[in-house]
Amino acid sequence: MSPAEVFSDDERTLLARHVTDVDAPVFALVDLPETVKAALFARYSRHPGTLRRLLLDEFAGDLPPAPAGSAHATPSPAAPAPPAGRAAELYERVFVGYGDDSVAQLGGVHVACEWVSNVLTKILQRPRLGAYLEQSTRYIAYDQPLPGAGGGWRYHREAALGPEYERAMDELFATYARLLPAMTAWVAERFPAAAGGSAGRAAHARAVKAKALDLVRGLLPAGSLSHMGLFASGQAVEALILHLLAHPLPEARRCGEQLLRAVRAALPSFVARVERPDRGGVWIDYLRERGAAETRIARQLGLDDASVYAATPEGPSVRLTHVDGDEQRLLTALLFEAAGTSEARVRARVERLTAEQRADAIAELCGPRSNRRHRPGRGFEALRYRFEIVSDYGAFRDLQRHRMLTVQWQTLTPHLGAAVPTEVEAAGRGDDYRRALDVSRTAWQRLVDDGHRAQAPYALCLGHRIRYVLDLNAREAMHVAELRSGREGHPAYRAVAQQLHRLIADVHPAVGAAMRFVDHGEEPRLERIEAEQRRAARE
Repeated sequence: MSPAEVFSDDERTLLARHVTDVDAPVFALVDLPETVKAALFARYSRHPGTLRRLLLDEFAGDLPPAPAGSAHATPSPAAPAPPAGRAAELYERVFVGYGDDSVAQLGGVHVACEWVSNVLTKILQRPRLGAYLEQSTRYIAYDQPLPGAGGGWRYHREAALGPEYERAMDELFATYARLLPAMTAWVAERFPAAAGGSAGRAAHARAVKAKALDLVRGLLPAGSLSHMGLFASGQAVEALILHLLAHPLPEARRCGEQLLRAVRAALPSFVARVERPDRGGVWIDYLRERGAAETRIARQLGLDDASVYAATPEGPSVRLTHVDGDEQRLLTALLFEAAGTSEARVRARVERLTAEQRADAIAELCGPRSNRRHRPGRGFEALRYRFEIVSDYGAFRDLQRHRMLTVQWQTLTPHLGAAVPTEVEAAGRGDDYRRALDVSRTAWQRLVDDGHRAQAPYALCLGHRIRYVLDLNAREAMHVAELRSGREGHPAYRAVAQQLHRLIADVHPAVGAAMRFVDHGEEPRLERIEAEQRRAARE
């Protein structure tokens, strides 16, 4: 059961014009200018409240006026009103007339998925063809119980999971809430504010809060609730709904049903095929059987026991398991578009160059790159790297968001271990942190023993490690390594990005040299201070 939000009559009237359901946790935005929707979702990731509350509190002045004599009634989910206007009618006619998937790429929908677990956010973000924004544990504190009659800490609940599960989750959140102010005070003392005015002090306070949140986020369980904004084409939304409806996690299936209702109310043609037995029904059956086959064959080969195949005791790791291509292929691809001959002749000419000449040519083709957003040409996509990574679940959450790569991950278990951040130890709070990890592991095991294996990851802290694969080309590797190694990033994913770069530089020195904005600094720092100072200067 999702927490209920209370709105006044006037608020409900206004909301009814712009959301498909005033009360349901999954709903779509309607009758809003694209600029308002974009700004609304951008603000959403750092706002502690729901999207409807944000719409009322900060964007009401940007909403179009209500048509004269309008009823402001919320469309019925059982009988949604079709989209109005000539553009919508044209879309309906073309889609129904031709039924081509490419037509479904021409329209998009904004959807909010609220009160979803961190386990489900990863499932929602798995499709490549979409835009996603999720509430950040770096800016949102989870140290206060939810308001209202339901109350309680902010985590996923199911009656079937039992009272022991809730007691364990309550203890994890209580530990988090106790450690957050203690770590905030320790960080403020460890990194005192420099002399400056009120703007400088405010920037320092925000940076201190962000670092404290970083240090304790590993205590939050994967069942912590979040809000997520999604914008995708009709084709992408249809595929996402089908995958959710076929998923073994009950929460995912419920979300799929709610998402189907929300999109049907906003743009019915996007999801017309989902409920047809000969289209959506067959597709869902295929996805379920495919998943069952994976499990069945892994069991037959004796590969299903994660405790047997756990990581070695050294903990986090980044391994380069496969490289496709060399720097000759890279230079050939970089020159191909400018050449007036076949790729084979370009390659033959490149092969006559010395290693030093090739490196110089690659550097020149990359250009001066005055900032990390200046990326070299598509030729960098000719090289590909496959990495197997073991990191904490929090770092995985951030790296998994990159769309232009292949990411595959195993089920989150406690078998790969977890560690206490060194700065939490330095602050004298390591024992509290370790006790919370023990509570988390015990709760996970109890859920598994009770037959709730699919939901068991809810109980595991984000500090527990997970094994996953990132498979990406050199151009995307440059983006990931430079962005995620930045000094403002979380130390857990910074370590992964730095090692990605080192391993690439070992096999392809010219490619490593082109990634000039990778930050390998490891000194203790107040990560967000420069960003907050820039924000203060802009304000």
